[in-house]
Amino acid sequence: MAKLNLGFLMDPLEQVRVDHDSTFAMMLEAHRRGHTVRYFEQGWLRFSGRCTEARMRTVAVRREPGRHFDILEESVRPMSSLDVLFLRKDPPVDVEFLHATQLVELCAGKPPVYINSPAGLREANEKLFALHFPDLMPETCVARDHAVLTEFIARHPDGAILKPIDGFGGKGIVFARAGDRNTRSLLELLTSHGREAIIAQAYVPQSRQGDKRIILVDGEPLGAVLRVPSEDDHRGNMAVGGIPKKTTLTDREREICARLKPMLRERGLLLVGIDVLGDYLTEVNVTSPTGLAEIDTLDGVCIEANVIDLAEKLAAKR
Repeated sequence: MAKLNLGFLMDPLEQVRVDHDSTFAMMLEAHRRGHTVRYFEQGWLRFSGRCTEARMRTVAVRREPGRHFDILEESVRPMSSLDVLFLRKDPPVDVEFLHATQLVELCAGKPPVYINSPAGLREANEKLFALHFPDLMPETCVARDHAVLTEFIARHPDGAILKPIDGFGGKGIVFARAGDRNTRSLLELLTSHGREAIIAQAYVPQSRQGDKRIILVDGEPLGAVLRVPSEDDHRGNMAVGGIPKKTTLTDREREICARLKPMLRERGLLLVGIDVLGDYLTEVNVTSPTGLAEIDTLDGVCIEANVIDLAEKLAAKR
């Protein structure tokens, strides 16, 4: 295989957790294969008049906390100099990120292979994208109107989960139940007094056993990790203390993946992490889904090898 120039638009490399970060796992695999690994941050992008370029650092990476990379070279390069560009900026997806997805598409030469597609990232809000498949989801309401949200909560005796549309890492997710005297105050806080829509979702009792993060590469499920919440929390996100545990896929989960596959591939969403709770799809994470490192450790696999395999295959057709 010809050696490739692989670019990673990501958060500061200095801050990654080498045994947890999925982007770093892919960088390690690319470096192991002899590809050139270049990293840059969102703020390093600029448009020169013909092609978007960025200050890029060519790095050598290793799994050593505290000294996990060396900068081999640093220079300004156009997007067209990359064979593959991994768009791996962590949420939140804000206006600056949307602008970045537009900038990286401006290539005077041949554009790189994008993982994931900039247009797909703009379209696929991680909380709302799943609404394309309402029959796979718990009953869900999106609204800013307090009366609508209050009525939704009242219709679900087991309670409801409330979460911000642009939330991430478990932030801002709360449990509400009819008759709770905190509910009105929670709705005021989450909707900014009715100015911002939020998501209300029927509570799934199986959530106490954990939710499942499933990694799909080119639409195919390659592994999963069960994220079990702590005793004093309702959230299984590892960012807020959820415990990763070994798991396998059920027939229902494979059905969910099969239903999603055509739409994901159509939109160029090649590396995706979906969240499944009980028998229900809850989120489709496309920005920088995590879980690769945990699945690798628990199952003795190397999912990032499949991702780099796909990058090589697509780059060969470029």
